[in-house]
Amino acid sequence: MRKVKIAQIGTSAYSHGNFIWNSITKQSDVFEVVGYAFPENEREKFPDAMKYYDGYREMTVEEILQDSSIEAVAIETEEIYLTKYAMMAAKAGKHIHMEKPGGRELQEFEALIALLKEQGKVFHIGYMYRYNPYVMELMRQIENGELGEITSVEAQMSCTHGKPVREWFGTFKGGNLFFLGCHLIDIIYRIQGEPKNIIPLSRSTGLDGLNTEDFGMAVLEYEHGVSFAKVNATEKGGYLRRQLVVTGSKATVELKPFEITVGCGHQSQRTYYDSGNWNQEGTQTMTEIFDRYDGMMRAFAGYVLGESENPYTLDYELELYRLILKCCGE
Repeated sequence: MRKVKIAQIGTSAYSHGNFIWNSITKQSDVFEVVGYAFPENEREKFPDAMKYYDGYREMTVEEILQDSSIEAVAIETEEIYLTKYAMMAAKAGKHIHMEKPGGRELQEFEALIALLKEQGKVFHIGYMYRYNPYVMELMRQIENGELGEITSVEAQMSCTHGKPVREWFGTFKGGNLFFLGCHLIDIIYRIQGEPKNIIPLSRSTGLDGLNTEDFGMAVLEYEHGVSFAKVNATEKGGYLRRQLVVTGSKATVELKPFEITVGCGHQSQRTYYDSGNWNQEGTQTMTEIFDRYDGMMRAFAGYVLGESENPYTLDYELELYRLILKCCGE
């Protein structure tokens, strides 16, 4: 089996760069990892991350982009630089996996998508819940009509972050909703499409003397009901309350929690309700243990190798990005 020759550009303090690196290096049956580069003074800014890259070749960004044998690049810089380096990789003709959701500027993201349409290369964004086993099953059920007419999607993804992370939220309009809520907006958009109206409701809790938007929320109005995405960086027990509820005219599906950490992996719990009885308990099941990044990166390899087609088109990614910005109050 041919392997995808890949390199990684960047890492960061609060996103998934180190985990992506771990995933591609351990999946040696599908990836040949050539090396990595740390632009934007990342070696000095994130010294604790350097241990993950020991034993691999450190390169410059230019060396990666000019090496024609490297067909794919993982862009894992800080969020504010994502679009910049993705654009450089696109100009170099590379297939791209990029951390979510993209940089801060809509015009830059639009230019990236326009170039990618010309290049015809794979563009893949790190929305990990797209590859959650129960989210994938849920999407199949919805597309097959098993849940009936969808009337509401309720999505929560909270946790407890310290002051440095919550202070960093000031980097983006929408703060925590931009950072984590983008995962939830992606799910809502995939299920229900463009909303009729958006009500941004991000706020600051004011805790620790901060005024950044660490509480993020957006309400999305549709023809048959109202959906919402909610994130709170100060919620005790928030990780285990991460929840997705999809209500249809035939059945309701609840994922709660989205993920339970089990050793180095995760499990998800699902409850299925298909009765109108007010006291129905529903049918509960649990996934096998999985790595939230391995399926995502293996899918990317399959897209690059032409074994499967990315269901998330360039137009979808652009409209999703625009929707995220609107939910953040842009």
